[in-house]
Amino acid sequence: MTIQEIARRARVSIATVSRTINRVSSVRPSLARRVHKGIQEVGYYPNTNARALVSGRSRIFGLMVSEITNPFFPQIVQTFEDLGFAHQYEILLCSTAQDPERFEMTSRRMIERRVDGVAILTFGNEEQFIDTFRRRNVPAVVVDLESASPLLRTVRVDYRHGIRQAVQHLAALGHTRIAFISGPAHLKTAMARKMAFTECLKEIGLLTSPRLFVEGDHTMEGGMKAMSTLAVFADRPSAVICSNDMTAIGVMRQGFELRRNVPS
Repeated sequence: MTIQEIARRARVSIATVSRTINRVSSVRPSLARRVHKGIQEVGYYPNTNARALVSGRSRIFGLMVSEITNPFFPQIVQTFEDLGFAHQYEILLCSTAQDPERFEMTSRRMIERRVDGVAILTFGNEEQFIDTFRRRNVPAVVVDLESASPLLRTVRVDYRHGIRQAVQHLAALGHTRIAFISGPAHLKTAMARKMAFTECLKEIGLLTSPRLFVEGDHTMEGGMKAMSTLAVFADRPSAVICSNDMTAIGVMRQGFELRRNVPS
């Protein structure tokens, strides 16, 4: 069914049908009701790609995450979906898996779909691709990335506060040998978390051996490997703080395999 058929059934012009579909406020309510009735009768669905070409807006927001299996992201994705639904936006979700080639392909896909904006929640490796969106005037939101571009907005994460709570909780339980499994050293956010851990230990007067700092890669496999490294020490730690959720899942899994007690 076409827009012409709806106009014929509603006894209005094609322009009136178009304005009604695009929610132009100048359409008289009585005409809008006739158009909506015609739409329901014929089961018409507008061509969103054509509308995007005409209006210059796709009503699509891009959401890029590093790994969809990470339990940190589902609630964020659901919030985007809920807000998109409330404001009649579609969410285009892509997972980059921390792969530069996949990141580039995902960026291209977003631009081809003419997204109205993009949120990049990959926590590293995104700097080289931000310019791709800037050159095409696509607004972007990122995490912990400095930029003077008016099209780029940054969300700051208070790593210090979160890690302080974790350190103080473990110290209150009597732990004095607390290990820290960081993310990759080339990620600024991973190093910010490691620095916050060191500072929080100093605040409460705890010293820790350099051996209790293990570099991970923010994956479950990396957490398992780090846990195996810590487990062989004669003076192994009694508690571990992880840089992200996937690392913690790997630590718990390997702890189970090694028959170590991992309290909930």
